[in-house]
Amino acid sequence: MNSISNSELKPFVILLVEDEAADAHLVKAALTENHILADLQHVVDGREALEFLRHEGPRFSAAPRPDLILLDLNMPRMNGREFLAALKKDEALCGIPVVILTTSESERDIVASYNLGAAGFITKPIDIAQFIAVIGQLGDYWIKLVRLPKYR
Repeated sequence: MNSISNSELKPFVILLVEDEAADAHLVKAALTENHILADLQHVVDGREALEFLRHEGPRFSAAPRPDLILLDLNMPRMNGREFLAALKKDEALCGIPVVILTTSESERDIVASYNLGAAGFITKPIDIAQFIAVIGQLGDYWIKLVRLPKYR
């Protein structure tokens, strides 16, 4: 596969909102395996994601604005649905595309995610090779194909 790089000076920033450390590690490995040059930022739940996006507290005061958010649905404190609803109500943040990346195959979750403003819904493949391929396709689409606003 060809290397993927963003043509702009700033790297493509992905915010991964995922409470499972193993899944976060797998996303990072899949990006590397697919030669996707992206700045992967990781937070563990919806509350922490909002703090990151709003630059709250010293830990996130210099956090970059993500070009894409990969969001798990089932997390403690603030789940993915609650986070997505809060994000889309925030005028400063609502334009950031969110792709759901979850183990759920529930039609109810799919419909609810799109109704809340998700740009996509991906069920995590159980097979690691398939998971790596899905992340590669995701990178090809969001980094190579899609045009995003320049407000980054």
